[in-house]
Amino acid sequence: MHNLQALHTFGLAHSAKRILPLGEGISDFGTERFWILGQGSNCVFVEDFDGVVVQVNHAGKKITELDDHYLLEVNAGEDWHSLVQFCTEKQLYGFENLALIPGSVGAAPIQNIGAYGVEINRYINSVEFFEISTGQTHRLSNEECHFGYRDSIFKKELFGKVVITRVLFSLPKAWQPVNHYGELAKLNSPSATDIFNEVIRIRQEKLPDPSVIGNAGSFFKNPLVSKKHYAALQCEWDQLPSYAVDQSSVKLPAAWLIDKLGFKGKKVGGIQCHPRQALVLTNDGTGTGEQLLELAREIQQQVNDVFSISLENEVRLVGKEGLITL
Repeated sequence: MHNLQALHTFGLAHSAKRILPLGEGISDFGTERFWILGQGSNCVFVEDFDGVVVQVNHAGKKITELDDHYLLEVNAGEDWHSLVQFCTEKQLYGFENLALIPGSVGAAPIQNIGAYGVEINRYINSVEFFEISTGQTHRLSNEECHFGYRDSIFKKELFGKVVITRVLFSLPKAWQPVNHYGELAKLNSPSATDIFNEVIRIRQEKLPDPSVIGNAGSFFKNPLVSKKHYAALQCEWDQLPSYAVDQSSVKLPAAWLIDKLGFKGKKVGGIQCHPRQALVLTNDGTGTGEQLLELAREIQQQVNDVFSISLENEVRLVGKEGLITL
């Protein structure tokens, strides 16, 4: 068995049968279970994994200037924040709201990462991958990726069947700031660099550093509810914030719901609901998968009992046989 503690940012002390770099024997493990792993910033191994962990770590990028946009071809193993920083310095704008999100480029379309009013599908041109069963390479257009809120075809129909190898992005030359969301609204006519720096400041202030204390960022998704449901909640919780989604639904901040129930700072063994950001669960180095699931399920249950909202985990939980749900 091979220890996985250093390979995922939550840092639970679990193992896998084998660890292979991408391209080294990926077609040779037959019927063995496998898990595709980038930087391990959005998954938690809550048990020993009875299979092979395949690491995607091939980096590299290419930029092509076209008439009205830049085409970026980026290998899946490239570090996401390093790419954002590189593009900002090169005046290739659009990614700045997504600064300091941990993880690799290949994970970005799977999760359709987003922050501060921007989701990455806005800039994805296409995604390249190879099919594990055949070894053939394919490319899906943006539309074919079926992007949704923290969702894509790679979490559904293609889950466990393909490995993303490269992502192609289209960054328009005509840039417009997106600064209507949260604390960014305080910025007056910001440049892309202003937004980049402010997002980093906010995230460093609010979110714990995984290199200091184990965590996987936001543990739960922000729930979408109908406007009717939201109006009913406001009768009792008149300070409950919301963000418009469409004519019939709004997005609610899961951190606010969890905070109102008094979970900030709560511990179960070595697992804690972070004292400054209720949406983040942390591991002090002694936590276990059982403790994490216990605290997460307690939060989920109480939010459902009080607000009639079913929270979904944003972090992917990996058990003995693969993906599990709360």
